[in-house]
Amino acid sequence: MEGEQAVAQLPKDSGSGAQGMPAARPRLVVPRVDRLPDPVPSAQMTLVEQLTEWARMRIDERVFRAGMRMPSIRQLAQDKGISRFTVVEAYERLVALGYLESRRGSGFYVREPAAPQVPAAAVPARARHIDVTWLLRSMFHTVESHKAPGLGFLPNDWLDGELIASALRALGRQPGSHFLASGSPQGFLPLRQQLRTRLAELEIGAAPEQIVLTSGITQALDLIARLYLQPDDAVLVGDPAWFVMFGRFAAQGAQVIGVPYTPEGPDLQALERIVQAHRPRLFVINSVVHNPTGTSLSPATAFQLLRLAEQYDFLIVEDDIYCDLLPPGQSATRLASLDQLRRVIYLGSFSKTLAPNLRVGFIAAHPELVAALTDSKLLAGLTSPEINERALYKVLTEGHYRKHVERVRTRLDRARDDTRRTLENLGLKLFPGQQAGMYLWADTGRDTNAIATAGHEEGFLFAPGSLFSPSQLPSGWMRFNVASSADPGMLRFLARQLER
Repeated sequence: MEGEQAVAQLPKDSGSGAQGMPAARPRLVVPRVDRLPDPVPSAQMTLVEQLTEWARMRIDERVFRAGMRMPSIRQLAQDKGISRFTVVEAYERLVALGYLESRRGSGFYVREPAAPQVPAAAVPARARHIDVTWLLRSMFHTVESHKAPGLGFLPNDWLDGELIASALRALGRQPGSHFLASGSPQGFLPLRQQLRTRLAELEIGAAPEQIVLTSGITQALDLIARLYLQPDDAVLVGDPAWFVMFGRFAAQGAQVIGVPYTPEGPDLQALERIVQAHRPRLFVINSVVHNPTGTSLSPATAFQLLRLAEQYDFLIVEDDIYCDLLPPGQSATRLASLDQLRRVIYLGSFSKTLAPNLRVGFIAAHPELVAALTDSKLLAGLTSPEINERALYKVLTEGHYRKHVERVRTRLDRARDDTRRTLENLGLKLFPGQQAGMYLWADTGRDTNAIATAGHEEGFLFAPGSLFSPSQLPSGWMRFNVASSADPGMLRFLARQLER
């Protein structure tokens, strides 16, 4: 089958690659190496060098994680079709490079990476337990999108690059002097005025002075964390939720605490118990098309959530990055529309619908808070790139964006139905209430860390459930991007994993 053929076998050899090489040098074909950074062409490397590079990259990618026992010498030699001497020498080189440690009578183990030389008090112990880099690193390699159900964005062929290209061409016809200044600290004013109109359509009142532009949602959360969080402060997130913010808040020294999620939103009884025990500063939530469950807040849950925020004096950060993926006919309750930016900080972006590379997001909030966030933005990185902001303004005002989004939503609806049927036929149980957006959240009944690790070796990118929980405990849940979950080889691989 395709998934089985993808992992090339190594040619047999009769000894260590470090000794004299025959006239026709044997070549170690490293599985899927074209998707990983390979600084030296494989044809110019000895077998030992290639095997060393293969293992090193998988350690860097955290396929082989700290403390894990490496495959035995006999097993790896048999699997790759090479001699034990080659494996021994490669392992010894990895020990010398600091990647492995040898334990007499037990084998070779992945060594814990050396900690940076900073005072212990500067990096709280809990920060080291939030590990989100595995999926992030994998997402930024050139894995084929149709083999990556764990992707956090739409494949390129789902997007419309001509929208951005047309906007850039229009900018190119403007005087070059427009692009020389450093830009406004709050961001390009015409774009902020356009965003005011868009927010008004969502029944959120925000003047341009209440909006600050950022380099995506990630920078927006970073600015908020810098302003509001001190070491040991509690910040609440959904469990599950978007994993990148876990690491960011933990790096700030905060306690990242998960709130169980239901099809209507956070479990309010659990939320109140957690709030009473920890007195959080912030609660971060996707109210519409939640990542990863694809659900949206019910009106009753939204009202009760605002009541608890008022009663226990915490702010709500409403991340609405999937705003445009909600079909017009589906009702949605946004906290910012109920609260009108008194206790809610509203975040938006266009990364999911236009291009991940168009790093333009925004924060809408109370005027005093926007002033403080703008100061924080100046200290963190001065202004955001105005060329990107001007390009986005062109896209939003030339009249084609809405039709593009409609096409994407229609295509997602078809793909979601197909993916749902496929996953259910494989025996997965889907989280209820998933009616829109890019993702399906499914219970596999297996440890999805193991599935993701095995899939990485076969050239597939999965998003295991442990990444979406601040506890990072093993989980049977997995997030599927419906735009990239139809590859037959990937589905055969998943079926084999589920049968084990």
